[in-house]
This record gives sequence, C-alpha cells and structure tokens, in this order.
Amino acid sequence: MYSEPAPQPIGGASRRPRVAIVGSGISGLAAAHTLHGFADLTLFEAGDHFGGHTHTVDVTLPNAQGRATTFGVDTGFLVLNERTYPQLLALFAELGVPVVKSDMSFSVQAPGAGPKGRALEWSGSDLSSVFAQRANLVNPRFWRMLADIVRFNRITTRLAERGEDLAPDSPLLQPLGDFLTAQGFSAEFRDWYFLPMMGCIWSCPTDQMLAFPVATMVRFCHNHGLIQITNRPQWYTVAGGARQYVEEIVARIPDRRLNTPVQQVMRDAQGVRVVTTDRVEHFDAIVMACHSDQTLAILGDGASAAEREALGAVRYQPNRAVLHTDTSVLPKSPRAWAAWNYEAASAHAQGEPQVCLHYLINRLQPLPVAQPVVVSLNPQQAIDRATVIGEYDYAHPVFDQAAIRAQGQMPSLQGQQQTWFAGAWMGYGFHEDGLKAGLNAARSLIEAHGLAPRKAAQAGVLA
Repeated sequence: MYSEPAPQPIGGASRRPRVAIVGSGISGLAAAHTLHGFADLTLFEAGDHFGGHTHTVDVTLPNAQGRATTFGVDTGFLVLNERTYPQLLALFAELGVPVVKSDMSFSVQAPGAGPKGRALEWSGSDLSSVFAQRANLVNPRFWRMLADIVRFNRITTRLAERGEDLAPDSPLLQPLGDFLTAQGFSAEFRDWYFLPMMGCIWSCPTDQMLAFPVATMVRFCHNHGLIQITNRPQWYTVAGGARQYVEEIVARIPDRRLNTPVQQVMRDAQGVRVVTTDRVEHFDAIVMACHSDQTLAILGDGASAAEREALGAVRYQPNRAVLHTDTSVLPKSPRAWAAWNYEAASAHAQGEPQVCLHYLINRLQPLPVAQPVVVSLNPQQAIDRATVIGEYDYAHPVFDQAAIRAQGQMPSLQGQQQTWFAGAWMGYGFHEDGLKAGLNAARSLIEAHGLAPRKAAQAGVLA
C-alpha cells in the first residue's frame, strides 16, 4: 500500500494546506466550493457519480414527432423555493444554473378506504381533483378530513407565529402522535392527509413520523408554506437536471475521485491520514461530508466518545427509487394525478413499513416528451419491467428526539482533531440544510487555520 510522507504543520507554512473532503453530496460540494482557492482539495466519492442525492439520469423516449429524444431526469433532489432555499438559489445564480417553475401538488391513494371498499383517491391540485371521486361529495369522513386540515393549519400557524415551537421548554417537543391525539384530530386527517404528506417530505414510514418532534415539524412546515392556505411559496426545479450545478463545482476540483471509498481516517498531531484501497495519504484537515453512520464507521476506533454519541444517534431509512414509465401505479382517476402521489400500504403488505411515493416527473420538470415519466420510491405494486429505466438506492435521516439532540452536540465537535462534519442530517435533511452545513464547515476550517481570503473577484456569492 502506497503511503505519502507526512506534511508539515500548517502554522507558519507558506504552502496551502491539503484538505480531504469525503462525500460529494451537496455538503461536500458546498465545502469544496467555499474552500476553492484556500486549500488544495481532494474529493473522495465512494459511488459511481458525483452529487449524492443529486442524481440526474439520461432518459431516451420518442417526442411528439416520434424522434428519439434524450433528456435528464432527476431521481433524488428535485425542487426548491425562494423562501427556504435562498443560499441554494444564490449558488445556482453564481454558477449560471437555470431554474424554472415547478408544481408541488400532492395526491393520496388509500387502499380500501374509498367508495364501496375501493381505494380512496384525492389530490389537492384544485376542487375537481379534491373530489376526483365524486362520491366523496357526500362522504362525511372525507369532509371530516378537510375540516381537520383547515383546523390543523390554523393551530400550527398560530403556534409558529408565536414562536412557541422555538421555546426550549416547549410542550411541542412532544411526539407528533401525542400531539394529534391531544388535539383531537381525526383518523381520516391523520391517515389520508397528514402522515402521508409528512412521510413523503421526509421519505420515512408514517409510523416513524409519529415519533417526530412537533416543534421541528411546525417550524419546517411553517417556513415552507405547507400549513398555509394562501401566500404559499413558488417552487422551482433545475431545467435540464440538477447535475448541472454538480458538474460546475466538480470541474473546479482537479483532484476528484469517483469509485474511491474511504476505508479509514486516522488522526494525530500531524494531521489526518486517509486510507483507501491502494494508498494512505496525509492531509492537514478533513471534512466528513457523508452520512453520520458512514462517518462513524470510517472513524472507527479513532472516534471520540462524544463523536460516537452524536454520530451514532442518527438513524437512516433506506429507500429504493425506480425510474419508469408505467402509469398503473398512479391514481386510477387521472383527475387525481399530481406531482407527488402517495400510496398507502395495503392491509396485506408484507415486510418492513416503507413510504411509497410516485413522482410524476412531467409535473415537476419540463420534459420534451408527453409520455409520463415516473420515479417510484419503494413501489408497492409490481411495475412492468419493460418500462423500467433504472433503479437507485438512497437513505434518508430519521428525525426522532435522539437525532434532534445529536444536532445540538455537533458545534462542539467541529474542528476537533482537524475534523469538520457536514451533512443535511444536521438540519431538516434537505438540500438547503446540506448546503449550509458544508458552508459552515468550510468557513470554520478557514477561520481555524487563519487562511488568507481570496480576492474579491474570486470570492463568489457564497464565499
């Protein structure tokens, strides 16, 4: 195994420090973008593409004229808005990445809950889609759900505007399940609207969402306009696929390595040693920009007790995404089709519970074809194999009480043993959170080592 000689310490040296970044998701890329010009960077990516959950896949289908047309489809990160993704939009503007308006409509399929024992189907796109099944016009249970949606939005908006969710002793630190019971919300509201929406947003089974802290949910939903009837934010998507921002950042990193999993990180007074399959390399500092469980495994026995406690507290939900063109998984009534289409588990579902969500990409991204393109997360129904374009594995953090506590421990760990941590799991689990974590880690590293700032012309919007 090849091993480089140990570098000299940063203090007093004229050379630029060597910094390793482990993970090329949004956090790693944000850190790399911020550190560009301050340090010599090496970006390690274990997978076969840069970008992590930003994963644009080429799809070829016939257009209206029958000609084969190839275009990009996003299978992970898809949308953002001005209200809660300001730094990500600033990054896109700096990089010249185009955004266009998107649709964030939502539908629910609940097997056995509809008229005459059939599946319940409804969508929030407009009045016609809400009553896509006309029988629900005289269904008292459906009207109970609609009334509870209005009541829930009113209650939680008032709590958020008062700031009650931010108080350290807030009663809203209780689990969601307890809150829904205490407030008297109906089973129809819980099962046909609220838990499907929450499970889809966090890509977690609905039973896990019942343990989610109310305060975190209220703040997130209020900020994203999800509990408002009016004045909701406009959502956007990247025209042509989000890989464009990944390519722009990666192109500026000369030493970037795909299919290079980091097996171990060893830290001592001289810096950091990074072990891969065929070599050991020495760096002055490292940014661990992968999932917390992956980070803990890489640090191994070298992790401190505090690192083991915080990093080990965050659990992850594995999710399987299938890219295909089989519309049979969507609601039977096209009136109920939406951008996000939730499908509840049937009473006969087997195995571990998983959230099932079908993204109708044509509603989310501008595509040059009329044929419906779907990304199904953990599909419950069999998908026609002839329509499958690709399958991809993702993992999403589970934000229970232990995870929220772990987030509060992370600031004290930053910079210890020349190690900085970054990941969307340090916020709400979304792209803006990952971006903030990467920016903060890089800025902290720059400050800790007193690195000279770049010239104003090089600094960029986010430097």
